[in-house]
Amino acid sequence: MISKRATHRMADGVRVPGTWRHAFIRNGDYFLTDLIIYADGLIDCWGLVTLDEFERKLRSGWVATELPEGARASGHDLAGWTFHEPRTWLTPELLLAEVRDTIEQLNGRPDSTDRCLAAAEAFLADRTEDKRAAARAAYFAIPETQRHYALGDMDRKDEPLRVLVAGPGGHTEEWPDDPVTQEEYDEAVAYFEDRARWIAERAPRVPADGPTTSHAPAVHVPHTYPLKPSDARNKKSLRTDFPAPVDIDGVTYPSIAHAYWALSTADSDARAAITSADTAAAAAKLAADARRRDGWEQARTAVMTRLLRAKYAQHPVLAEFLLSTEDATLIYSDADSAFWGDNAGRGRNWLGRLLELVRSELCAERAGLG
Repeated sequence: MISKRATHRMADGVRVPGTWRHAFIRNGDYFLTDLIIYADGLIDCWGLVTLDEFERKLRSGWVATELPEGARASGHDLAGWTFHEPRTWLTPELLLAEVRDTIEQLNGRPDSTDRCLAAAEAFLADRTEDKRAAARAAYFAIPETQRHYALGDMDRKDEPLRVLVAGPGGHTEEWPDDPVTQEEYDEAVAYFEDRARWIAERAPRVPADGPTTSHAPAVHVPHTYPLKPSDARNKKSLRTDFPAPVDIDGVTYPSIAHAYWALSTADSDARAAITSADTAAAAAKLAADARRRDGWEQARTAVMTRLLRAKYAQHPVLAEFLLSTEDATLIYSDADSAFWGDNAGRGRNWLGRLLELVRSELCAERAGLG
């Protein structure tokens, strides 16, 4: 079952989301470790394996669900102990089913609980024994450890669901010797009818000011070598080294990269040389040999914000292109900086984030809110 423990790994520059849970690995002794499950179906249990390979490790006991009396165990750099009267809730089948459900959840697809509830709804809409049997089979497909969470009701647990799929005269696992009465069954049906009404009437969990995720696909702004003067109004125009002159305090810089590097130093001769450099790359090289201003590292984000605002205020056509990215996440690559660039998930992407800020400010101005 997916938890709030979020992680990821990078695969060919793509961020693959994941989560983890505790598990024991048997490698001679037993080791408490993290079992990391990724959305692409790979599982890290002391090495990445496919789901089929993970199942074989489960069946072999490498990933352990049975903890024998007297076995030695340890948590790395934490503690060591010996099992005494160990109890475990899992079997290989249960753990495998939970991992499969987690992969579905990471991908936003229906898991075994979702499929069961859909089958229950289908039965309630057409109460045939075939539909009930399908709902019952779907109920038993939920990992046993997760069934009591199926309805999200911690008072009733899954009792109404068990009664519904058993039917009048049927038997539930909790009370195998006592058949379900008509009254209990009618109560379960009423519960589901009420539940459907609650779901239909409850306010959606979406902030009042709009969705929490972008509707536009992410835009990747790749590093370019070299960037020559161009009239292009495309992703290249989002780059700081794009040749769009900007006036800052009465000084015209060939690009905001020139302005950024010139402002980074208090040396007036170096500033003049940087400003007149043929390319942004040449400006950066000159700046590397000059002394940075005191406090530059703490001020640089504010400076870049000011420069971006100036660029798009002074170049309306470029502002139109930035606005055309709508609410897309802007992923900025900078081979020279893990601070400014995303760099396949290894950087902080500050330029992408600041471009999104300036885009939002442009939208606010258009809406009369600026």
